[in-house]
Amino acid sequence: MSHTPSAAEARLPTEPIDRLVDPIARFLHIQAASGVVLLLFTLAPLVLANSSWSGQFLAFWKTPLGFSIGSYEVNHSLKHWINDGLMVIFFFVVGLEVKRELAVGELRSLRLAALPVAAALGGMLAPATLYLALQWGEPGMRGWAIPMATDIAFVVGCLALLGERVPHSLRILLLSLAIVDDIGAILVIAIGYTDSLNLRAMGFGLAGIAVVMLMARLGVRSVLLYTVVGIGIWFAFHESGVHATIAGVILGLLTPVRPWIDQNLLVRYTHRLGDFLHGDSAPEPDARHALLRSMERAARETLSPLERIEATLHPWVGFVVMPLFAFANAGVVIEPAAFRDAIALAVAAGLVIGKPVGIVLLSWLAVRLGLAALPAGVGWGALAAGGVLAGIGFTMALFIAGLAFEGTQLDAAKIGVLAASALCATAGMLMLLWLLPKPPPEPAG
Repeated sequence: MSHTPSAAEARLPTEPIDRLVDPIARFLHIQAASGVVLLLFTLAPLVLANSSWSGQFLAFWKTPLGFSIGSYEVNHSLKHWINDGLMVIFFFVVGLEVKRELAVGELRSLRLAALPVAAALGGMLAPATLYLALQWGEPGMRGWAIPMATDIAFVVGCLALLGERVPHSLRILLLSLAIVDDIGAILVIAIGYTDSLNLRAMGFGLAGIAVVMLMARLGVRSVLLYTVVGIGIWFAFHESGVHATIAGVILGLLTPVRPWIDQNLLVRYTHRLGDFLHGDSAPEPDARHALLRSMERAARETLSPLERIEATLHPWVGFVVMPLFAFANAGVVIEPAAFRDAIALAVAAGLVIGKPVGIVLLSWLAVRLGLAALPAGVGWGALAAGGVLAGIGFTMALFIAGLAFEGTQLDAAKIGVLAASALCATAGMLMLLWLLPKPPPEPAG
């Protein structure tokens, strides 16, 4: 009896380019949808913080949570656990994205990486310089890194609203720019916002990283074991004085990008399983069980650990971690005078002016020197509009603001971030609507 392949079985085999394009497509889809959720969880705390429930809402995030073991006690606010604990998952995924881009993405070669790296460097240096120029010698100087960040979830969400009008090459350029931007922000957090260092705790953290590397070298594949060791590394970093989320980035960068089992072995297992299912062979129950288990393992391990973990965690980060972070951090009492605060104005100037100017200027310089070329379908106007959209700082900007300031200074920085992000989103989308032609209508029928 002949076997007619189903539609699923008749799919064409994938090519190397699919391994590059498919993860990016999934990434953009999740980011676009999560951007809408993130917006809702940003507006909600703003409304609550400026309502009659303001006191209770803001006090809720100060609720103490902790544990004690003998005489050792750990006690922090709910907001601290979100910012230093839950956000480590966000930074772990950032580490995975960086590793993927360096291995198989736009940053895998100097030629491909030249433009996004130049654009990102300009988009970090110019805002920080402008902020420092406005705050030099003032108490607000410590917030120099706040306008360096780009929130890719909001940027991709804005691009999604414009649909097919936006060239795919511009989306990829902004995604790669944001990845480089994240690398810069991570270095800033690790170096610029570490006041003191507990060498003993740092030693335990580094020892944990060495254990992870040894486990990978020995072929340990248990996610549970890596999770347990990872929690230990996070705790050591938390106690060391280096921000605990850096542990997540390091673990993401250590995640293998290549599968443990190649496709040839999977094909052999598939043929053996096919023979069994079609009745060509009838193994004993023990052999049958071993064959099926081997097939299950081969199918799972044909995907690299990075692909499997990123696919699993990305929806959780986009729809749980980042919205919860926004809900805990975006609430600020808005008063008209706050928009004239020097810190708020410096942050806004860095994001609204410094970001696009720096991105376009260093991109132009890289192209002029022959180090890079504009992607197909992207002109200087579209790049400038993308640079304006990159001024949407939000998640990372709020995160750095929480490291730099507290009290009224933190509130002022938040207002600067929120106002600038709203302005950049609106202006960037209007510029793209004006500059980019409408896509041709689909043929009827």
